[in-house]
Amino acid sequence: MLWTPKIRLVTVLCSAVFVLGTAVQNYVVIDLDLIERSMRLKGAPTGDASGYLGALRLVGNVFIVGNALGLLVWFRWKWLFWPVLAVNVCQALGIFLVPFEVHRAAIEAYGWPGVLPSLVTDGGAVILSIILIVAYARSFRRAGDPVRL
Repeated sequence: MLWTPKIRLVTVLCSAVFVLGTAVQNYVVIDLDLIERSMRLKGAPTGDASGYLGALRLVGNVFIVGNALGLLVWFRWKWLFWPVLAVNVCQALGIFLVPFEVHRAAIEAYGWPGVLPSLVTDGGAVILSIILIVAYARSFRRAGDPVRL
């Protein structure tokens, strides 16, 4: 897959937004109180909230590093395509994997801005994943041709 200027720019800009959004979600929005609130909304015992918070932050840190990898696309390294696509597909799955109660608790605590980082990063990852998959599929048109977005 050849990194065209448009695909590179879109990937780098999205990755920068996703790094910032994931960091805000991980360290500003998500805290122990929010996790306990979401567990109460779900009807689950809150005794393991600190362990759940630790696991969520670990996953968030992995996504911060993975999205930062997308910034390196600017250098046109071909090997970055698959890791960047994998990170974005996994982050896009957050739409389905994060319990709704976490979003509801974030709305109760912060209003709509509380879910904005998650919506931008997870929803944006869906869009970027689709763009990268389509670009990859179109790269098979003719060998040597750059992929047009």
